Amino acid sequence: MFRAVRVRSGRRLIVSALAIAAMVGGGVLAAVPAAADPPSSLNGYRNVGYFAQWGVYARDFRLKQLQDSGSAADLTHINYAFGNIDNQSLECFIANKAQGEGPSGSDGAGDAYADFGMGYTAANSVSGTADTWDQPLAGSFNQLKQLKQLHPDLTPMISLGGWTWSKNFSSAAATDASRKKLVSSCIDLYIKGNLPTIDGRGGPGAAAGVFEGIDIDWEWPGSPNGNVGNVVDAANDRNNFKLLLKEFRTQLDAYGATTGKEYTLSAFLPANPVDIRSGGWNDPEIFRYLDFGNVQGYDFWGGWAPSLTGHQGNLFDDPRDTRPAGQRFSVQAAVEQYTDAGIAPAQLGLGLAMYGRGWQGASSSAAWGAASGTAPGKYEAGNNNYDDIRSLGTDYFDASVGAAWRHDGSQWWSYDSPRSVDQKAKWIVSTGLGGAMWWDLSGNRDGSLMDSVTGVLRTAPTGPVTVPVDPEEPPVDPEEPPVDPEEPPVEPGTCSAPPWDQAAIYLKGDVASAGGIRYTAKWWTKGEQPATSAVWEAAGSCGTGQPPTTTPPTVAAWSAGTAYVAGAQVAYGGSIFVARWWTQGDAPGSSEWGPWARA
Repeated sequence: MFRAVRVRSGRRLIVSALAIAAMVGGGVLAAVPAAADPPSSLNGYRNVGYFAQWGVYARDFRLKQLQDSGSAADLTHINYAFGNIDNQSLECFIANKAQGEGPSGSDGAGDAYADFGMGYTAANSVSGTADTWDQPLAGSFNQLKQLKQLHPDLTPMISLGGWTWSKNFSSAAATDASRKKLVSSCIDLYIKGNLPTIDGRGGPGAAAGVFEGIDIDWEWPGSPNGNVGNVVDAANDRNNFKLLLKEFRTQLDAYGATTGKEYTLSAFLPANPVDIRSGGWNDPEIFRYLDFGNVQGYDFWGGWAPSLTGHQGNLFDDPRDTRPAGQRFSVQAAVEQYTDAGIAPAQLGLGLAMYGRGWQGASSSAAWGAASGTAPGKYEAGNNNYDDIRSLGTDYFDASVGAAWRHDGSQWWSYDSPRSVDQKAKWIVSTGLGGAMWWDLSGNRDGSLMDSVTGVLRTAPTGPVTVPVDPEEPPVDPEEPPVDPEEPPVEPGTCSAPPWDQAAIYLKGDVASAGGIRYTAKWWTKGEQPATSAVWEAAGSCGTGQPPTTTPPTVAAWSAGTAYVAGAQVAYGGSIFVARWWTQGDAPGSSEWGPWARA
């Protein structure tokens, strides 16, 4: 049914904007300087858009339109969809072969012409300059390069797989040798830019510098819910998928050490709990390798069930949903599959749709009503771009469900409207997520739908996307006296737990020692020092196993008007609470799944 941060510990120290706020402002977001807007972020948030390879044909959507609408300036990452894996060599490849039908339809399929062969005129080129017949790089790859020149902080990514081209992931991930071979070929083709020579275009290094990262869109490891013909190894895909991500991270970092660059690794994350479990998508270990992932927030329902209308991207559970419990989905439930497993909200983006799913013969304007069939679509039955349905009939919005739809008396379309997107953007901020993602950019050509998200993110407190910090000058709490350089550091004591490392990533349950005391991490953390952060729980003095004797710090009372960041402590109702993520106005203890946890 469903289709289509890691915080680096390498060459530089990176801390989150939220952590900086906690260090310099006592947990109040207003203390973060407005200038803390790192490359590839929008006020500390990601805004990722997918550009479909095939969109340059019938849809007549090119990257110049993204530039002309102003949307390019609001994107932090652009994912080029998609790259395929060869069924024989199990490597990344590019070819000119049409996508076929049936289980073997994707074998050898590719579109080198759209990728780097198509010539652009001055009128439809990002740069306003026409391509020449003899230049090695043309097509969308060259347009991405031109877009990057206008927006240096934009990160172009190659997205591998997708609904149609995920067939051979399982085979390619099956062994250590095949994983190394696949990853090496993808880096060689897309990151190093060594293209095949086809019809006079391409060649070694022709696309060098176009892509700065790889997005993994394997739909779905270990699960039968993918496309017909996909290779699935239910017993081994989960572990092989994790090892594949580790191999991507290892080789990207190794190549980056030779170029002086850091290459991004992201993934498209499923919403269906069955697919999540089958692939181990919410295993915290894979987020040691991923910079971030984007959770699918759409395709929850559609015309594959032609007799029942319903929401395809509702934010919250709908109590009026008439379907069996196993078929009821929501954005919140999907995201909680990850955060409840210990994934930091900052490493997650929320997927949003620039299209709608529709039915016809629907006499009722209410959701979960009867329909006679799938609505007609411009390119696919039951599927239309936002631009094609934005003015159809009457617009409806239910804030309690976080869903919008349109109804004209017969056709019923579930979609994201400016009101539902605004609500989801505010939810992104309130839950501490890392940003938004869009499928796909051709669905809204004037950028107005995206404006509903970026307008919220730009005016929100600075988001949690990591910012680079000079490793020679780590952030220091201005209220703490500087450390005397002549004074020797406190020894960690004789502990089985290794000394705390400021550059390391710690997951829930990990242990470290500092100042002669052993600590256990309560949740994901990096750069937060034991004894000064609520993420760490003292587990005893080194050598004794007994809890240390400390004087409890004074904790301020919770205030409804104050914004708190992850790790902030408050006193409320006689108890001490620790913020799990950014929050304002949520009373501690009001919900087991809310932003506050008892210390």
